[in-house]
Amino acid sequence: MDIRKESLKKHYEWNGKIEVVTRCPIETREDMSLAYTPGVAEACLEIEKDVNKSFELTRRNNLVAVITDGTAVLGLGDIGPEAGMPVMEGKCALFKAFADVDAFPLCVKSKDTDEIVKTISLISGSFGGINLEDISAPRCFEIEKKLNECCDIPIFHDDQHGTAVVVLAALLNALKVVKKDIETAKIVVNGLGAAGTAISKMLISAGAKNMVLVDKKGIIEESDISLGEERIALAKITNKENLKGDLSVAIKNADVFIGVSAPNILSEEMVKAMNNDSIVFAMANPTPEIMPEKAKNAGARIVGTGRSDFPNQINNVLVFPGIFRGALDANATKITENMKLAAAKALAEHIPENELNEENIIPSALDKTIAYEVAKAVKEQAVIDKVVRG
Repeated sequence: MDIRKESLKKHYEWNGKIEVVTRCPIETREDMSLAYTPGVAEACLEIEKDVNKSFELTRRNNLVAVITDGTAVLGLGDIGPEAGMPVMEGKCALFKAFADVDAFPLCVKSKDTDEIVKTISLISGSFGGINLEDISAPRCFEIEKKLNECCDIPIFHDDQHGTAVVVLAALLNALKVVKKDIETAKIVVNGLGAAGTAISKMLISAGAKNMVLVDKKGIIEESDISLGEERIALAKITNKENLKGDLSVAIKNADVFIGVSAPNILSEEMVKAMNNDSIVFAMANPTPEIMPEKAKNAGARIVGTGRSDFPNQINNVLVFPGIFRGALDANATKITENMKLAAAKALAEHIPENELNEENIIPSALDKTIAYEVAKAVKEQAVIDKVVRG
């Protein structure tokens, strides 16, 4: 099957991947009076007295907005908000299929950070959570930060945090297989866009202490003011050996390579320069930084990619439905770092330790039990972190 041609054909047939359905009967005059006027006024007056009643009297308690400006859609780049709509619809379909979360796509025709923030803030009262999607770096960092400051519902940029959570879960299990520790393993992250930056921050939160971060110009250094606020902060606490140079320098004696960058930039020679029992997560899509068979031939013990046609698919769908399910169930006002760490731990622990092996470090992306295990952990952590409404 030519998956691209078949997918386009199906999109013409589907004419959209989601639809709105009613949860109440509209068959009789009484039905109309209860669901709409005059009866609906009572629900309106209850919410007027206490806006938090909107989570009980409307579908807001289970409704997430999936929002993009179309500037970083998949690997296609800045293709515009309308062109990003098929991806946003797909995301909404995944929310429903994996966690029974109702989600609605919104594509904003602006690249102005403050304008986007204001737009989302003004409509936030209609939703229980906001999933930011496919917004280019570094604007995505500022947009999320400002929204967290002005909104009282969870704001989650999946390209950043969903990727970070699933990578951490996979890494925790891979390290168990090779009998190494996250605190002492040398970890190289290549690619410092939204995903790479968030992965680095999350690994540090999880205990990583020996990290080297590489972007297009090479190993990052805090003296490079062109890096931007987020990456300068990371540069200050990484590269303890003060290495200078490109990926070939950073990768020497590394235990872990995490790539969220570009195709075919990790050579077999670089993998050979890594420590024994090395872990390679080559997640550039559709062509990874190194093909799995080449990485294995060069000595990597565990290889993961973002693709479904290889073992160890590191896929965000394992994360975002459950995180939002848990946040909505808790009636959370935000998603904390601890909630993300709890999600990663729950995801990793889904595979019993006696079943872990080189080709089984992360659950299948099609396992629909995962979201509810992640949700339970996230909900419990939200209560512990005291970020629940009421």
